[in-house]
Amino acid sequence: MSNQPQEFESEPTACAYTDYSKSGRSPDDLPATGEGATGLEKRVWDALYGIEDPEMPISIVDLGLIYGVECEPPEESRGGDAAGTRVTVVMTLTYTGCPARKMLTEEIEAEVAAVEGVERADLELVWNPPWSIEMVTETGKDDLREFGLSV
Repeated sequence: MSNQPQEFESEPTACAYTDYSKSGRSPDDLPATGEGATGLEKRVWDALYGIEDPEMPISIVDLGLIYGVECEPPEESRGGDAAGTRVTVVMTLTYTGCPARKMLTEEIEAEVAAVEGVERADLELVWNPPWSIEMVTETGKDDLREFGLSV
């Protein structure tokens, strides 16, 4: 047996008992759908609804992957103009080894950054509470049924 350290190419595995979310979201508050959002936050939610899961024709919001959208108000710049809003999308994936992880997270950041009024878009990937089929909205369940899946 070699004394050389082994290198691993996989990503770290999340602990199911740790809350990785800064705000400690409760599963009772999920899925987050942006209901009641207005202004910039509504435009961000609209952009998220437009992004489909890479493996099936269902919005990532209706799939229950989005746990929240946090908009930080702009700081006043030297000239008195708003500097723009920083938006953080808090989300999970259906499982930690999702092969579309990089593609999906990059698409989300790009789409949110393109929303008028957003200066910077960040993504907070969390694993707790873990995603489950109960996170799927009724619209999402209908979409999955149309796709041929039993929900």
